Amino acid sequence: MRASSMCLVFGLVLLMGWTSEAQPYAAVPQRCCFDFVDFQIPAKKVLSASKTNSHCPVAGVVVTTPRTEFCVKPDEPWVKLLLER
Repeated sequence: MRASSMCLVFGLVLLMGWTSEAQPYAAVPQRCCFDFVDFQIPAKKVLSASKTNSHCPVAGVVVTTPRTEFCVKPDEPWVKLLLER
């Protein structure tokens, strides 16, 4: 009787863990910057500039040009001017 009670309790604990809605949720932002360019992009080439999501591990700005996108550091003076426009 004791072994069957232990199996029943163990089974219920496994069932509760399997059906629990308290599982971790890892939302990964779509745009994060990990590598940054170290040169200034001419303002006339910039189509848009937007900050990365606050859930990204490192703050950054995504600068879009006609050909590609670059990640730049938001504390650069020329980047601050781009974001003000």
